[in-house]
Amino acid sequence: MCHPSGSSIDDLHAMLKKHGDWIPLGSADEQKPAADGTVEAWGRSPKNPVRGWYGMKKGLRGRFGMYMLPLLGALGMAEVEHNPKNNRMRAV
Repeated sequence: MCHPSGSSIDDLHAMLKKHGDWIPLGSADEQKPAADGTVEAWGRSPKNPVRGWYGMKKGLRGRFGMYMLPLLGALGMAEVEHNPKNNRMRAV
């Protein structure tokens, strides 16, 4: 799915840069709401560039924050934590 703002990678990186500090990933089970102020909540939000599509595709809810962490880290776009729980990321 293509949209005017680019890609989920670029959109998330822009959001992280604007946020300017660590933000929790907030991965949440598909049937549960994502915690406010997390990457997962942003992915599900109707206020993101694709109106929530990143986090609302059936069967994939709860995974945006989890899967974007290593990808942005590998691309050198974000600093990431690798703790057993409650990981965070921030833009580089």
